[in-house]
Amino acid sequence: MTSPSPALVWFREDLRLADNPALRAALDSGRPVLCVYIFDEQSPGLRAMGGASRWWLHHSLDALDADLRKIGGRLDVFRGAARTVLELLVRDTSAAALYWTRRYDRAGMAIDTAIKAELGARIAVESFGGKLLAEPWTIKTKTGGPFRVFTPFWRTVLAAPEPPAPRPAPRMIDGAPTPKGAIELDDLKLLPRKPDWAGGLRAAWTPGEKSAARRLATFLDENVRDYAERRDFPDADATSRLSPHLAFGEISPRQIWAATRHAMAVDPRMQRGCDKFLSEIGWREFSYCLLFHNPDLPTKNFDAR
Repeated sequence: MTSPSPALVWFREDLRLADNPALRAALDSGRPVLCVYIFDEQSPGLRAMGGASRWWLHHSLDALDADLRKIGGRLDVFRGAARTVLELLVRDTSAAALYWTRRYDRAGMAIDTAIKAELGARIAVESFGGKLLAEPWTIKTKTGGPFRVFTPFWRTVLAAPEPPAPRPAPRMIDGAPTPKGAIELDDLKLLPRKPDWAGGLRAAWTPGEKSAARRLATFLDENVRDYAERRDFPDADATSRLSPHLAFGEISPRQIWAATRHAMAVDPRMQRGCDKFLSEIGWREFSYCLLFHNPDLPTKNFDAR
C-alpha cells in the first residue's frame, strides 16, 4: 500500500513546537508530517553563521529533534541550497504541501519567493507569520506608509487589537518516514572541536524551547518588577536573557506578550517593569519593520546624514 503524501514543514528560525503556525498547518492537513531543517551555506546573499551561533544551532536542533521524537515525529537534517534540497524532497517523497515561517531579509525573501513560484504550481505552498507580533506591512502611519520613528510605531502597535493567543505544542505527530539524503546533525560540524572554546557557552546557556520557557518564567517571577530601573546595570542579573532564544525561534513574541500581560494582570505592581520589557520586544518588532521596508539596511545607513 502506498504511503499518503506527506506535508513538509521547513524549520528555519522557528525551532519550537508551541505557537508554530507552519507546524500547526501541516498537522491540520491530516497528512503525515515531515519536519526538515536545511543548513544552507550555498544560496546567494545569506550571511554566514559565526561560531557561537553554530554552537547554539547544533544544540537547538538537537533539542527540537528530541521534542519531536517524544510525540511521534523527528527532525530530518539536510545540507545544501534550499531550493535544490526542497525540489528533491518534494520529488522523492511525493509531498503534497510545504509550510514555513516567514523571514524578512532581502536574500531570504528572494529565496522563499522563488521556491513558492517553482513548487507552488505543483503542490500547496504556504508561509506564515510566527517571528513577530504583527507582519511588517500591517503597521502603517496615518498616510499608509511605514514608520521611521519608534515611539509612534509602538503606540500604533499598542492601540491595535491584542495579538492572537499563542497555540500550545501538539501532543502527537504522525511522522513521515525519513527521506533519502538526510544526514546526521553531527555531519554539519557545527561544534568547535580543536580547540573546544565553548565551555563558557555551556556554562551560561542551555539552548532549546524548554529552556526558553524556563527563562521567561524565571524572569517574570524574579526580575521583571524592577526591570525598568535595573536593566541598564551590567552587574545586575536583571534582564530576561531571551535574545538568543528569540533569534532561533525557540520562543515566539506572542508567547512572551501573553505571559507578560498575564503577569501584569496577576500583580499590578509589575506593570512598570512589564511595560518596559514589552517595549524592548517592540524595538525588535520595529527593527524588523525597518529591515523589511529598507532591505539595504544591513549595508547602508538608514539616515544618510
